[in-house]
Amino acid sequence: MSFQRYGIAGPLSLSASCFIDDKDDYRIVIDLKPGLDFEQLVRRIQRDFDETPNLEFRESLGRLFPKELRADMVRLSGIDPDKLCNQITREEKEALARLTKGLTLNVTGLRPIEEGIVTRGGVKTKEINPATMESKIISGLYFSGEIIDCDAMTGGYNLQIAFATAETAVRAILKQKGDL
Repeated sequence: MSFQRYGIAGPLSLSASCFIDDKDDYRIVIDLKPGLDFEQLVRRIQRDFDETPNLEFRESLGRLFPKELRADMVRLSGIDPDKLCNQITREEKEALARLTKGLTLNVTGLRPIEEGIVTRGGVKTKEINPATMESKIISGLYFSGEIIDCDAMTGGYNLQIAFATAETAVRAILKQKGDL
């Protein structure tokens, strides 16, 4: 997953997009530090602040978050950006840890179709002979890949469907012509 100016991108968001429609409200909750439990994260934050006690909070998150995320985390934390690290309370550190373990984003929409990477819909699988990929409606018409109404999780599965259905269709066509 990556953070972009418009929201999130990457394989996780691509996989999730097939479950999202415009009719419902969705929230995405992200654990930015999955390798640490809550108490470990609070101790980590304390350790970072102890190492830079006179640094302003807005400048203190360099070890915890990538540069592109720091300003947003400062804003979302509710902690005064000018506050020195040695003045930040236990409650504020815990609130920062809760935010880090459960950053919540509201889905406001999908990217425009012109930017599409994966698609939904297509020819219904019940209208295709799976042994040949030939249409059950129009003889001699074969389908493969994303023209077929089948979704797969990101990670090469769509490519596998494309390759497998194409090979099945080609074999059926060659066999029909007597070339196989």
